[in-house]
Amino acid sequence: MSGTDLAGAQAVPAAGRRGGFRRLMIGLGLAGGALSALYAGVGTVLLPLQIERIDRVHKVAVLGVVAGVSALFALVFNPIGGALSDRTRSRFGRRAPWLIGTPGLLLVALALLGQARVVPLVLIAWCLAQAVANLFQAPLTAVVPDRVSVQRRGAASSVAGVASVLGGVAGVGLASQFTAHLAWGYLLLGALLTLAATYFVLSTADPSTADLPRPPRDTRSFRARLASFFSALSHRDFALVFASRAAAILGYFLVIGYELYILTDYIKLPGSLKPAEGVTILAAISAVGAILAAGIAGPISDRLDRRKPFVFLSSAVAGAGCLLPVLSPTFRTIEIFAALAGIAFGCYLSVDAALVTLVLPRSEDAARDLGVLNIANAGPQVIAPLLAALIISNLGGYRTLFIAGGCCGIVGAVTVMGVRSVR
Repeated sequence: MSGTDLAGAQAVPAAGRRGGFRRLMIGLGLAGGALSALYAGVGTVLLPLQIERIDRVHKVAVLGVVAGVSALFALVFNPIGGALSDRTRSRFGRRAPWLIGTPGLLLVALALLGQARVVPLVLIAWCLAQAVANLFQAPLTAVVPDRVSVQRRGAASSVAGVASVLGGVAGVGLASQFTAHLAWGYLLLGALLTLAATYFVLSTADPSTADLPRPPRDTRSFRARLASFFSALSHRDFALVFASRAAAILGYFLVIGYELYILTDYIKLPGSLKPAEGVTILAAISAVGAILAAGIAGPISDRLDRRKPFVFLSSAVAGAGCLLPVLSPTFRTIEIFAALAGIAFGCYLSVDAALVTLVLPRSEDAARDLGVLNIANAGPQVIAPLLAALIISNLGGYRTLFIAGGCCGIVGAVTVMGVRSVR
């Protein structure tokens, strides 16, 4: 049986029924949206503002270091969280204990972050928050291959994609209301995630694993276990999807991580518009495009049984759109850029997530392998802030930054076309 067949066979029957599927999508959408709200609100508004107030002169470099080092924690803890949840055995299921337990710890880390007044404490608190958030994100990501049949994964991925976009906009909008009281912004975003996670766990069924045998103790050497942990990368199609996602995410975070500073130092803002308000406007424009694209692309990809053309097109559009702010650094131009980026991102989110589940080698290791794949998300986030700071300060400034982001999108588009097992 192929990895795809195994993944489909493991889906929970209740998720295939209309009522069960609907409840699952509502809960998953709320939890995923709340997580996106936290990432977007903190990463785009609260954290850059906090760093700017602590060290205005060196804000670009400091943000690069804080974002890059904290993303390293995401890179490490996401696959760890996936592997741990794969091996969990309880009457509450594999994923539920992690989904209900981590948000409270995250709220504590965010409270510490909100009180930080020096860069080292900001770094420590955000690293802790990233670690705990990824212990939550890994089992949440595994819900779709766990409980949704192959035939409905495009629709499920569309729901997750739309929720992610809406959550991101809501997070940026909420965070922009707390520019004078950053600590309360951190707490609000953490509290929303806690509530959403609690609702998801209580409203959906994670099949009990209490009666299943515990996985045997691994007596292999560390080197052998490490090789097994990353074994999915030895599968050609999985590796290509990994590379495509890494390139696309790198291009995205080269720009988005410095959006507040782009509006402060590069784009000519109209009238009395403040940079934080501008970020909210751009997020809203992106959301409209993303929701339309995600709502259309996912179901169509299911109907056509094709994933690659959608991922290729979205990556290519995102890459080409990065040229607009290079040619004209005005707010109107970056609004158009935001619309194109939203359309591309929505299409990418809704279809790539389904594509990923179809190249998993083994369903029983789904969360672990998705955690490994998340390195393609987190790894570029380690590199992007440091690379962006270098480009802004020494390699041509924000124009070069947009060009670099566009090139990454094109690379991501070309790479995915090499996948053979999925059309």
